[in-house]
Amino acid sequence: MKIAMWSGPRNLSTAMMYAFAARGDCAVVDEPFYGAYLAATGLDHPMRDAVIASQSRDPVAVAQACTGTIPQEQSLFYQKHMTLHMIPEFPRGFMRQLSNVFLIRHPARVVASYAKKREGPTLADIGFQQQAELFDEVADWLGHAPFVIDSADIRNDPNKALSSLCAALGIPYTDRMLHWAVGPKPYDGVWAPHWYNAVHRSSGFEDPEAALPELPAAYQALADQALPYYDRLAAYRL
Repeated sequence: MKIAMWSGPRNLSTAMMYAFAARGDCAVVDEPFYGAYLAATGLDHPMRDAVIASQSRDPVAVAQACTGTIPQEQSLFYQKHMTLHMIPEFPRGFMRQLSNVFLIRHPARVVASYAKKREGPTLADIGFQQQAELFDEVADWLGHAPFVIDSADIRNDPNKALSSLCAALGIPYTDRMLHWAVGPKPYDGVWAPHWYNAVHRSSGFEDPEAALPELPAAYQALADQALPYYDRLAAYRL
């Protein structure tokens, strides 16, 4: 089985990749379209040149790798994808060969976390609108809503949330998903030194989060823009 997890940045996405890698039967890949996305858009992201040099710039080749032979002779292939990377020019037909899941997080938390790593984010940077568009596209050809999982539910009860996700996907659950080794991982993207400091200090999912953060006015306005997209997908969460 090939599992595509679609989220925006700062969304528990790396911890989820670590959880699936810890299973022992699952190969993982970290944001395979990132290099192609930066090359196509010309956007200035941290470590831009290193990211582009580390991955294929050809989105068709990336899509083929996502649907091809599962690496390392594993039975599962977990793909951590950023919704913002799927710009209109990139092929999306490959998604029909994957089990697509949508990972969501309240936008106030996403904005607060993202702004610590890259100032002045826009709605396009945090991926909520693109996530809703991809969700609708998958729902259209499935004939029903795809699976949605909320990062808050994972942090509130990782065992329950991951058990529910595995059951929905039709794969066995193992509590090995709850823990991983501290530090960088060989499957991290080259951008990990900039973005993954906190998760590298972790050995499992963190405790439930406190109240929503208070944001400066401009960032609160951005979170408010994203909130309707989050709320719509949250209605379908596992």
